[in-house]
Amino acid sequence: MHKKLGPGLLESVYQSCIVIELENMGIEFKAQVSLPIAYRGKRVDGQGFLLDLFAEDTVVVELKSVEKVEPVHKKQLLTYLRIADKPLGLLINFNELLLRDGITRIINTAEGSG
Repeated sequence: MHKKLGPGLLESVYQSCIVIELENMGIEFKAQVSLPIAYRGKRVDGQGFLLDLFAEDTVVVELKSVEKVEPVHKKQLLTYLRIADKPLGLLINFNELLLRDGITRIINTAEGSG
């Protein structure tokens, strides 16, 4: 997909295309998954996040199309992992000449700690 489209498109375009690819590969996933926020055991009304992709009930995928992945992008994904209590995240920046240079794996070392 990235080889055909190249870098520089909007994140939403890449997300639509990756959804098609995941469907074609038979990978179980959900797109634009609501992740509610709770504080002291209570849901915070009207607040929450949308996960770009959630694959195989395990991996949170955050898609970007930015000039450079910044530390805040990695922290954002780690926060999603902690809130969702999931072990693994992939941060994929499509704004790279070679997609492999835009993939960052994030592991939630606090998984299960509540």
